[in-house]
Amino acid sequence: MGKKIQIHIADDHEILIEGIYAVIDTSDEIEIEGFSLTGKDVIDWYEKSTADVLILDINMPSVDGVGVLKFLKHQQTKMKVIVLSGYDDVNLVKELIQLGASGFLSKNSASQHIIEAVKTVHSGQQFFDPAIKDNLLRLFMGRVVMKGDRPESLISQNLTKRELEVLKLIAKEYNSSEIAIKLNLSKSTIETYRKNLFKKIKAKNAVGLVKYAIKYNLMKL
Repeated sequence: MGKKIQIHIADDHEILIEGIYAVIDTSDEIEIEGFSLTGKDVIDWYEKSTADVLILDINMPSVDGVGVLKFLKHQQTKMKVIVLSGYDDVNLVKELIQLGASGFLSKNSASQHIIEAVKTVHSGQQFFDPAIKDNLLRLFMGRVVMKGDRPESLISQNLTKRELEVLKLIAKEYNSSEIAIKLNLSKSTIETYRKNLFKKIKAKNAVGLVKYAIKYNLMKL
């Protein structure tokens, strides 16, 4: 038998890690070389890593999964990454692929597919949870897909630089006319940015935008 596929698990729920250990123990071709409980732990671990595949939770303390993916992309790593998530929004999955993920697994069905997923990405192919495969194909063909669940904390990463500027000024109680003057834009352009912010953040009014900006510390960006 050849060398076993080495995997590392990054998740802040130890019970889930234990579940993955139990499943991987049934395979003669894969073994777990260790685990991390935070995104920062993953980044620190990477320097001494010998793993072939990283199983990465999208929601983790200190640095989330997106932050880890960005770090790994900057490192130009050859290690394959399978994102593990309880969210099923295909646009989110598409973004994760663009950041370098080789696979995506739902936490609801990870135990059924994780061995296949690890073998697939290790061989150089991509693996996607069967539950989102059809929607993902429709998305890449340019067809309309239903919106799924995605972490609110990742929405701010999809805001443009200008949208963040407008959001911060709204949070500082500037009205559209004042924001237009400050940013040297037309009032109608600012209103368009407002509408985009309402849609992306799913806020009903300016108060909702302010609460969101405060909740995710966007005023400091």
